[in-house]
Amino acid sequence: MEVSSTIEIERVSQVLKLLGDRTRLTMMKLLETNECCVCEFTAIFKTSQPAISQHLRKLRDAGLVKENRKGQWIFYSINKENDVYPFLKGLLQHLPEQNNLLADLETQGLRISCE
Repeated sequence: MEVSSTIEIERVSQVLKLLGDRTRLTMMKLLETNECCVCEFTAIFKTSQPAISQHLRKLRDAGLVKENRKGQWIFYSINKENDVYPFLKGLLQHLPEQNNLLADLETQGLRISCE
């Protein structure tokens, strides 16, 4: 049996449903060029740690992000080995940059505040 290099419509539908949430979509755009921890996302989105963790869990369960433990902290990045990464990369390139959100954190002295 030959393995197809295209992704199933159902899989793309699930990814689009996840990314239909503005917070998760913004997270993915930030993770396109950065590695971030929960504390940074809580400061950016001005929301609770449990709410941010729930968003990240959904993205991780779908295989869109991966975790990298540094000491007691977990940092998140895009999972470039995921089957939908080429699709995701194409989608993200059409979105406006969000790095100003991280720059604002740096200005406030909150960038990677968990270290």
